[in-house]
Amino acid sequence: MPRHFSPSRHDGRRIGLLILSFVVALVVAGTWWVVSTTSPDAAGDAVVGTAGQSPASTSTDLTATAAATTAPTQAPASLVPSAIPTNPATGRVDTLEGLIPDYVLPPIVDGLAPVLTKVPTEQKVVFLTIDDGAVQRDSDLALLEQSGIKASLFLAHKYIADQPAFYLKYTAAGHLIENHTMTHNLGFIQLSYEEQKAEICSMADFAEQQYGRRPVFFRPPGGPYTQATRQAVAACGLKAIVDWEAKANAGGMDYQVGAGLRPGEIVLMHFRPEFPQDLAAFLKAQEAAGLKVVLLEDYLATA
Repeated sequence: MPRHFSPSRHDGRRIGLLILSFVVALVVAGTWWVVSTTSPDAAGDAVVGTAGQSPASTSTDLTATAAATTAPTQAPASLVPSAIPTNPATGRVDTLEGLIPDYVLPPIVDGLAPVLTKVPTEQKVVFLTIDDGAVQRDSDLALLEQSGIKASLFLAHKYIADQPAFYLKYTAAGHLIENHTMTHNLGFIQLSYEEQKAEICSMADFAEQQYGRRPVFFRPPGGPYTQATRQAVAACGLKAIVDWEAKANAGGMDYQVGAGLRPGEIVLMHFRPEFPQDLAAFLKAQEAAGLKVVLLEDYLATA
């Protein structure tokens, strides 16, 4: 073979170096491709391709999901248990919550029941009373429960005779039934003593039969009373006549004395179509005066 065609040792080295350089180049290119396809931007694209949404929307959805998971679900107001502890003596919720009243209800003297239009106290308490029972809605009870307050219900047989069991829902929730006569006669004080006594005693008997507790307080229809009324109340086994000097009415508050609620105020409301507005007006006035709503029977220890 001619000499100039025979491969030399240097030529073999050059060929080996070229092959090595080509291999290194392939490795570098492959490394670059792997790194570029696993970068944060590429990962984001992968989320879009596999999950159908961007990382930002995923974060937002997770935040919303977490909030929905950790946020408490609000139960219907009528099903929310009262946070007020139970009084073992009465078996009802204790609206006093440790408060020691500074007033004692006067006893019956000479056969006449005492009369209250306001509890004479400087303690920061107020008492809600609701009359008649003509409008019967679960939503009204739910509003009371949502507000966390208990009331004394002065019911008249005339309004509840067809469905007396409805107010078992109220007694089960810790409200108490009191006496507002049988017929709700607005001319009540024109009746004879015996007629007044029949109205009061019959309603007391009816309430005791229906609700398992005999009323202790009486409210005359419209509010007026006479000595005969006081005598009839005592004769029927009740402890006092309860009137008022403030009332929630037509979505506002009416005051016989002053321009706002005072400590010891007994507030009148009614079961009427405007109950939600009246209750809202009462709660606004109660909050403005800084008063605690206490059950009248608890404060006066009449059970």
